[in-house]
Amino acid sequence: MSMSTQFTRTAEPLTGSRVGELPWIEDAGQVAPRDARELSKVFFQQLQVLEEGTHEYQYARNTLIEMNLSLVRFAAQRFRNRDDQLEDIVQVGTIGLIKAIDRFELSREVEFTSFAVPYIVGEIKRFFRDTSWAVHVPRRLQELRIQLARAKDQLAVRLDREPTVRELAEHLELSEEEIVEGLIAANGYNSDSLDLPADSGTGAPGRSGASVADFVGACDPAMELVEDFHSLAPLLSTLDDRERQILELRYGQELTQSQIGERFGVSQMQISRILARTLAKLRDGMLTDG
Repeated sequence: MSMSTQFTRTAEPLTGSRVGELPWIEDAGQVAPRDARELSKVFFQQLQVLEEGTHEYQYARNTLIEMNLSLVRFAAQRFRNRDDQLEDIVQVGTIGLIKAIDRFELSREVEFTSFAVPYIVGEIKRFFRDTSWAVHVPRRLQELRIQLARAKDQLAVRLDREPTVRELAEHLELSEEEIVEGLIAANGYNSDSLDLPADSGTGAPGRSGASVADFVGACDPAMELVEDFHSLAPLLSTLDDRERQILELRYGQELTQSQIGERFGVSQMQISRILARTLAKLRDGMLTDG
């Protein structure tokens, strides 16, 4: 029996059991990915109108997380050579999934899966920026670093912000001095040369000609463009055909203003004015939307 068939059978008796406007799903983690995509749209619609902090809001948000954990497992497969860290990878990937859920809007007109995966992979890559100890650190502090990393992730989700030293100390039942010592020791983590070959025992996936630097996480400038592109899409539909064609020729096909002018039978100066006016219209729309 396929997971999709199993879900359909499970969902039918629940048509009368709802949380507000949402169907009750007993085990969201067992929903097949195909069904999860459709159900996620329903839950996102309600999430946008529900009051944050209510039981209904928490149910919608938690169900979305559980239904889409398969995206985290999918992204984690890219790092399957690090089996000893798989649990940590899934945990940090889940943080990325939660961030994506909190920032996603149906008005973006993009599949949630496409929106979420960059967030998930980004969190995992940032996790791998710490791969080895730069200086000798006692085993006690090495283990404390791992505890702190997990505690910080758990509390960040619960508090929706970075935890303080006191909150970490209470969570781990340690003194604040021990927490500070662990945080300082964590700065000694990561020292391997970025020029090392990827298959030199560093744990990076083997690939001919690749170095460790190819797998080190960093702030991806393209991540900042994701939301801009989705916000820009509906604004493009407000342009007339000529404005859209000129934008496509200038920035899609990279033609010069003179070449575009020849196609439209107008001067380069006229094309320049149309571009300036069109870009100003889009810029104003982006600022108003923000």
